[in-house]
Amino acid sequence: MSSILIKQATIVNEGKQFVADILINNGLIERIDSHIDVHADTTINAEGLYLLPGMIDDQVHFREPGLTHKANIYSESRAAVAGGITSFMEMPNTVPNTLTQELLADKYAIAAQNSLANYSFFMGASNDNLDEVLRTDASNVCGIKVFMGSSTGNMLVDNPVTLEHLFAQCPMLIATHCEDEQTIKDNLAHFKQLLGDNIPVKLHPKIRSAEACYLSSSMAVDLAKKHNTRLHILHISTERETHLFDNTIPLKDKKITAEACVHHLWFSDADYETKGNLIKWNPAVKTADDRDGVLKAVLDNHIDIIATDHAPHTVEEKAKPYLEAPSGGPLVQHALPALLEMHRQGKLTLEQIADKTAHSVAVCFKMEKRGFIREGYWADLALVNLNSPWEVSKQNILYKCGWSPFEGQTFRSKITHTIVSGKLAYADGKLIDDKMGQRLKFQGI
Repeated sequence: MSSILIKQATIVNEGKQFVADILINNGLIERIDSHIDVHADTTINAEGLYLLPGMIDDQVHFREPGLTHKANIYSESRAAVAGGITSFMEMPNTVPNTLTQELLADKYAIAAQNSLANYSFFMGASNDNLDEVLRTDASNVCGIKVFMGSSTGNMLVDNPVTLEHLFAQCPMLIATHCEDEQTIKDNLAHFKQLLGDNIPVKLHPKIRSAEACYLSSSMAVDLAKKHNTRLHILHISTERETHLFDNTIPLKDKKITAEACVHHLWFSDADYETKGNLIKWNPAVKTADDRDGVLKAVLDNHIDIIATDHAPHTVEEKAKPYLEAPSGGPLVQHALPALLEMHRQGKLTLEQIADKTAHSVAVCFKMEKRGFIREGYWADLALVNLNSPWEVSKQNILYKCGWSPFEGQTFRSKITHTIVSGKLAYADGKLIDDKMGQRLKFQGI
């Protein structure tokens, strides 16, 4: 494996900024020092650039197997790496749903051949696969995913007895999508009675309402407290939900953690007028007060992680009427640039970005030697230029679906290099496709 020497980068790590050189050998950070004078196979002059730990995205949907007309592991991992994301954790609502150990192994085999980024895959829970869930190896699988709201195929877990058994018996981290199904059905029936099938997308946050989110999230928290379960609630979208979480406990000691997604930190319900179905997600983008409340919770550590919930669909699918258009959108290429733009707007510090996208993810999931810029750790790094404006356009979008909710947006910061497990995977606008990422490892239960 080739060596890399990064010269005079401004390193952002563990709450500090400092200028230093970094030597990478055999995939690992071998040395961090003010000046390193050795020969390396590749030398990068990083003077004036900022070096962050690569983003670890704990929630993506890369659509393989079964939905590869939308995306696949190869295409979306390329987009992720171009966006400074070095590791991802992918969800089980592919086709077939990842509900057996054999199907889970199939996804790992695909990633080993095709993923430019480091990877892990959640095992899926259903109403009737508890035995399979309990066979999952916590040392090399990131967690168990539970959809406590509408989802693909057989993945809605709405049986109270099943949920009770799952939270009582599963020793691993359980990651939940929390929206109360009955509340959503009642809201939808109400608007159908008023408007028939001609419901506008701006009513999406009224149908998949704040109340639906809170009912489900609070139920998950109650179950976790009752059974002392390791619970991680995904994509918090309301200010009210943020009060379910404790910010007085060190992250390493928390049993209940939470995630916010970039779209809930960026968009509000005012954006449905111009973006339409392109920002139709589940949970829904809600009010500006919700957006600001979620950001506040990120900053004060009620929410621990920032992720993407990258979930691409084709342009044709998104162009359908509201009731037919699927929820979700592509984000991995533009998540870190959006967060860096929020930094330029004074909403986030670089140290907070490094913490919420890398440090805290590694701690939350007990990852082995990832998420920090430390000697002896895997070299997963994103080098960024904070003063290099560029506009998101169809010409530079790498998602297989070919569109982005950020089209037309000018970001003032650009990813210049991405290093994945010590290998240069992206440099100056070009991807290096012949170097695959690694399977993530964890410290177990």
